Order: sequence, then structure tokens, then C-alpha cells
Amino acid sequence: MSKDSKMRATINQKLTEMGERERLKELLRAKLTECGWRDQLKAHCKDVIKEKGLEHVTVEDLVVEITPKGRVLVPDSVKKELLQRIRAFLAQHAT
Repeated sequence: MSKDSKMRATINQKLTEMGERERLKELLRAKLTECGWRDQLKAHCKDVIKEKGLEHVTVEDLVVEITPKGRVLVPDSVKKELLQRIRAFLAQHAT
């Protein structure tokens, strides 16, 4: 395991243990709903299903198709806020 991977695992463990991971997930859900991200992705899913036909689309196909667009559509302000909160949490709980 690389140093970067170990650090990510440690951060993730600390966020999970302290309950911060769940709070961040809830914040993310709220922010994405607020900015219309969910509606945009839902519309994209409908378009993909119309294009390929309901009988020809699996959940896996849909995930592969919408994931890249979903990542791109997350507003920078949401990404920055989450990153800022993670940094503040880590600064407060540094050992």
C-alpha cells in the first residue's frame, strides 16, 4: 500500500469513527439537491434509457454511462466546501 493510500485510509477511518463521514454525506446530498444536480442526472438517465431502450439497459450500463457526467456536474463550490470541511475536521482532530 502506497503512502498516499495509507493516508487516505487513515483519514477515511477517522472521519467514519467520529461520525463526520455521515454528516458530510448528508451535506453533500442536500447541496446536490439544492443546486439541481440530482434533477440533471435524473434527466440524463431518462435520456440514456430512451436512447437505448428500456429492455437494453442494465443498472450497470446506466452507472457506467452517467458516472462521468455526474462527476463533472458537481459544482466547484460544493467540492470546495466539502474539502474545506474535511480540512477543518482534520486540523481539529490532528494527532
